Amino acid sequence: MNENKPRIIAFYLPQFYPFKENDEWWGKGFTEWTNVGRAKPLFKGHYQPRVPADLGYYDLRVPEVRVQQAELAREAGIEGFCYWHYWFGNGKQLLQRVFDEIIESNQPDFPLCLGWANHSWYAKTWDKNSKDKLLIEQIYGGEEDYKLHFQYVLKAFKDSRYIKVDNKPLFFIYDAIAVPIEFINLWQELAKENGLDGICFIGRIKNDSELDMVIKKGFSYVTCERMARAFNHRKIFARRLHQLKNLLFGRPINCCSYKEAYPFFLSDKEREPLFIPSIIPNWDHSPRSNFKAIIFHNSTPELFRKHVREVFSLVKQKHSDNSLIFLKSWNEWAEGNYMEPDLKWGKAYIKVLKSELEQFNSL
Repeated sequence: MNENKPRIIAFYLPQFYPFKENDEWWGKGFTEWTNVGRAKPLFKGHYQPRVPADLGYYDLRVPEVRVQQAELAREAGIEGFCYWHYWFGNGKQLLQRVFDEIIESNQPDFPLCLGWANHSWYAKTWDKNSKDKLLIEQIYGGEEDYKLHFQYVLKAFKDSRYIKVDNKPLFFIYDAIAVPIEFINLWQELAKENGLDGICFIGRIKNDSELDMVIKKGFSYVTCERMARAFNHRKIFARRLHQLKNLLFGRPINCCSYKEAYPFFLSDKEREPLFIPSIIPNWDHSPRSNFKAIIFHNSTPELFRKHVREVFSLVKQKHSDNSLIFLKSWNEWAEGNYMEPDLKWGKAYIKVLKSELEQFNSL
């Protein structure tokens, strides 16, 4: 049996229920389903709209839905969910209801951790000639706010379901560069004062050049989204030719096949101990951004299988202490980036991940 079992943690979006601010910004009852449901195909063969199957257009205020999600994720072999967490500074939160109820109810009985989505929210115009409207700003309020933030997450850190690395609770930060080093240092102190061994900070970096700066801040690991490499690997002339071809065929300029894209989701950097690779089942941002979208079209379960094998092969070469993999994502439906069953593929992606894990673990 392979002792270096991949630890797959799936990002989880809680924005599938209405709340006051979204009602004010977008209209009464707005959720992610609003964009998903009104999506239209932009070109011949474009897979839109994407319709959920087993779970339907769910409302995350319903506890039974959350239990069903955990059951499906467990079936796929996923270790746990990384719930996106929105703390904008000075105690201001959004979308905390789902996670609060999961902690308070002890249901679902499924491993969890938090990912701080530390970025401002904008109403995007997707027009380079117009400025996006700021909806809510991400700020870093200083020591008292950092302490208040820590006290909020401490109840989760001490939950028996909370995912740990090196016996430290895993805390993911979306924009690692933006976080002040004082925040990291204070939280490490507070963690030890509260009986923890410390915190395993994992940060998302925009490019490899940010690595040294982030590690110096006190992050244990980093992950880097490399979807843009699917387009940027080409030389300038070839890239322009690809964009022109897309325009001629009525496709967004940042559109290519998933088959062409997935080999570029990994680089040699992911072989290094500090880098955590990502599994990306599909991507299509058009329900939110229309023709400004990045689209990897024609993703299939068998192409996904090849991508998973590449990621597993990379992890197999690492030390067993660093077998983490992030799955992007469990339920980002408006980004066309999800594992949940839909009408086209059913549970096929879940079954692929499960079978590849079983094969890996049997070696």
